[in-house]
Amino acid sequence: MKEQLYQYPFASQRFPIGDHVLSYVDEGNGPAVVMVHGNPSWSYLYRNLITGLRDSYRVIAPDHMGCGLSDKPGRYPYRLKKHIENLGLLLDHLRIKLCVLVVHDWGGAIGMGWAGMHPDRIAGLVVLNSAAFPSTRIPLRINVCRQPLIGSLLVRGLNGFARAATFMAVAKRMDPGVKEGFLAPYDSWRNRVAIDRFIRDIPMHSRHPSWHTLQGVASSLAGLREKPMLIIWGGQDFCFNRPFYEEWRRRFPRAEACWYQQAGHYVLEDVLPEALGRITPFVEACHG
Repeated sequence: MKEQLYQYPFASQRFPIGDHVLSYVDEGNGPAVVMVHGNPSWSYLYRNLITGLRDSYRVIAPDHMGCGLSDKPGRYPYRLKKHIENLGLLLDHLRIKLCVLVVHDWGGAIGMGWAGMHPDRIAGLVVLNSAAFPSTRIPLRINVCRQPLIGSLLVRGLNGFARAATFMAVAKRMDPGVKEGFLAPYDSWRNRVAIDRFIRDIPMHSRHPSWHTLQGVASSLAGLREKPMLIIWGGQDFCFNRPFYEEWRRRFPRAEACWYQQAGHYVLEDVLPEALGRITPFVEACHG
């Protein structure tokens, strides 16, 4: 990977967890904002949000194990429960007592899983296209990637998930430099292991190993109901579509909700100025 990625001028911090190392961004000083990414992205997803907030806040954006600049062990329990545990260990290590939490995609379940266990450490919540509750719906193009043999061939061999996201997860054409940034950590079969495992960890029935973990996350959302929440949603997301948006609104009726029909799953790529215009004053009010 190139030492300097396009629009990613951050030093990678390192945190050992067991035999492996988690990478994270820790920029700025002041009240904390923690940003949790999903699959197949990494902390690069938040690069512009980090630079937009770091002059006034301490911004922390980890790469989940197997993602971004973190270690990518071949043999590892890539399960929702483990990702939640890792996030908690990192935030304890960094002594984060109170934060605004930003989540996207699988970061919704991971981040809310941690938040539900520590509501006293949550000043506010920013929800981008994501979920933190079970759903019986899965798009065909994602379900194909879960199938034995052919799924791993598509995801790890042909890079058919991360690469596809660079044009399927946005409504506007992605800048070549940005595309390179999203894909840089996932340049080989070995380095795409977590992408594959994230897809397989989507729990669609009660027999799945992560089903009860996700049910627990969903149940814990009630304890966050009174927290300030900002929902920013790309309306052209083929996966996290309107029913997911409406479920967040049902569970958090007091949330400020912003629907951008012109944006896709990577909502920060398509409507960055609008999103920053909403997130910045929201964070200020939460930490005010």
